[in-house]
Amino acid sequence: MKALVVSALSPDLSGTALAEVPVPAPRAGQVLIRVRAAALNYPDLLMTRGDYQLKPPLPFMPGMEVAGEVVSGDGFAPGEAVVAGTRLGGFAELVAVDAGAVRRKPDCLSFAQAACVGAVYLTAYVALVRLARVEAGEWVLVHGATGGVGWATVDLARALGARVIATGRDRAKLDLLARDLPTEATLTVPGFRERVKEITGGGADVIVDPVGGDVFDESVRCVAFGGRLLVVGFTSGRIADVSTNMPLIKGFSVIGVRAGEYGRRFPHKGRENVDAIWRLAEQGHLTPRVDQEIPLGRWRDAFEAMRDSRLVGKLVLVP
Repeated sequence: MKALVVSALSPDLSGTALAEVPVPAPRAGQVLIRVRAAALNYPDLLMTRGDYQLKPPLPFMPGMEVAGEVVSGDGFAPGEAVVAGTRLGGFAELVAVDAGAVRRKPDCLSFAQAACVGAVYLTAYVALVRLARVEAGEWVLVHGATGGVGWATVDLARALGARVIATGRDRAKLDLLARDLPTEATLTVPGFRERVKEITGGGADVIVDPVGGDVFDESVRCVAFGGRLLVVGFTSGRIADVSTNMPLIKGFSVIGVRAGEYGRRFPHKGRENVDAIWRLAEQGHLTPRVDQEIPLGRWRDAFEAMRDSRLVGKLVLVP
């Protein structure tokens, strides 16, 4: 079968290539899935460079989540439409996945949409529900809102009844987001802090930041007293610092978000988190956005589009 293989870590994807590899032989308790769509996540890009927390031994096949049809496996009928979290191996024609990580695809979602739910909406759920404990009516400021995690966070915050302000660097992309996910405001960065304080009447109760750098620095200046500033990542490339007098004076918390690790540390809560997001999806409360469906043979185009932030929502690779 064809699969994407990382044989050497490199900053320019030179160690990654499409290759012919053996079809995986599922072990007991696994399900073999024919992949119809595999979502591209920022950690997939980072892993090709060796810059992510998970550092699998070389060679490895990236791809964290898929949607497809069951080939074989206990508990599922052949041909059944499913979604699965794979962690690795998803960018391939077939993948073997532990049965516990597989569930039936909601009928209301296409294969491409379903592949885009698991990782980013899980991050949004852990951030907003588990860590920030967002309440209806609170102000939630979401940075990088047109990216995968940002889109999911805006979407989920709206479903939870929060008042949302979305930020990004590209006005055209923010306008696309506002068309499908109406918010209280969309603001370009930098230079957002005074508008946030004006709109909210003092500051945002919750700030979700996958960007870091200057965006984090400015966020410290517009978080409400008693607010929660959630650190999701550093797509800007700079890890920001905060002087501890600022959380003291303003009474806010800085909280790190690692959704996968949260589930591993607290397995029961982790299962509840996954069940909750898929229940919302099945009920039609979530609006995952697929920016493009790209053939697996053009994987480089997809990775470069993510690297250059040329998308709104998620990219999907199609074997």
